[in-house]
Amino acid sequence: MNKAVKVRYYIESLCIYDFKQDEIINALYDLLNSLEDETVLTKQSRFFNLLSSHHSLRHYVSKLILTDDNVFTKAAAAGKCDELDPSILDGVKADLEKLEVIASISAEDIYKAEEDSDIADVLKTMPKWNPNGRAMLPLTDNWAEHIEDLKSFHRTNGYGMFAKFVAFTWRNEEFVPITAIDSIRLTDLKNYEVQRGKVVDNTVAFISDLPANNVLLYGDRGTGKSSTVHAILNEYKNRGLRMIEISKGDINDLTMIREKISDSPMKFIIFIDDLSFDNHDDSFGELKAALEGSLSGRQNNTLIYATSNRRHLIKENFSDRENDVNRSDTLQEELSLSDRFGLSITFINPDKKDFEDIVQKIATDRGLTSDMEKILFTAEQWARRRGGRSPRCARQFIDYVESCEKRNIEW
Repeated sequence: MNKAVKVRYYIESLCIYDFKQDEIINALYDLLNSLEDETVLTKQSRFFNLLSSHHSLRHYVSKLILTDDNVFTKAAAAGKCDELDPSILDGVKADLEKLEVIASISAEDIYKAEEDSDIADVLKTMPKWNPNGRAMLPLTDNWAEHIEDLKSFHRTNGYGMFAKFVAFTWRNEEFVPITAIDSIRLTDLKNYEVQRGKVVDNTVAFISDLPANNVLLYGDRGTGKSSTVHAILNEYKNRGLRMIEISKGDINDLTMIREKISDSPMKFIIFIDDLSFDNHDDSFGELKAALEGSLSGRQNNTLIYATSNRRHLIKENFSDRENDVNRSDTLQEELSLSDRFGLSITFINPDKKDFEDIVQKIATDRGLTSDMEKILFTAEQWARRRGGRSPRCARQFIDYVESCEKRNIEW
């Protein structure tokens, strides 16, 4: 049996890691099925084009294995492989052996299996993919011998989409991966060390299976509240932290969201940006219920982090202000919600000294060569024209200066 035929049979016989519906594996299968007709040329072209955006076939298949959602990966993530029927583990081993062979097929294997010499000659002129690329760890050689390593991997990194991506939005009752996340790091954020330190300490406790609080980050616009949350994800994503961003309109789905991730070993921050409510908002009560009991127990894998620019989470209308009873009720409702965030942290705009300190630190990080006195003086003018000093304003000004410097333009 030549290798091309063997790989086709192996794809057909996959049981636990059933990748037959994967676009690239399916394209390879179609190619192997077309060796007896002229469509083999078109099929090889399609397979090569699909694979060309990946490191190698070996790397691609190993990534499929590490991010698959199947009975073994779920059990491994939950630490329950001992409860699996032995036939499942036998199937995992058999599939890993087959997948390693599938991942090693080369263009040469294809044209050697082609019986029509004229077609084989044309196949030889087509681009060849790399059959010897590096697989993703822990899969090196002899993949079937790495079952214990795979158990450890899934226990730490989860399975399925949560092993492949770190941030998600919630849309139409489904998790949608965010493929390009904000790359900001904690070291990029200047000053506000006390505020950020509290959020970091809380998050470290959370991912360490210690009690941790839901967090409300309140304060002026542009002070780095949302950036702090995004930077924390980047800092701790390799320790099992994941994020699900939801809008205020999705708050009523919080119970469903938690149920969908209840069996995952990952730690999830459910992030609500720019939170505020109108009077009689239906989602207000749902969020209160979700926050009930501000400490996260050891079995809880979710926390809620929210930001707000408003001093009062509940917006008052004019009639409320005229009615002392309504005003009192609104205040009590707001306090009942705020109290359920175990940690409330305030971010306020910097004074002139702190603003200049932030500007100088960012400019130094960027390696700007302009005169620092000029930078600080102009940054103050920039802030005045844009509504006041803030870390966001400082960063936007330095972006402008850096752009001018790189283009040799006077600013």
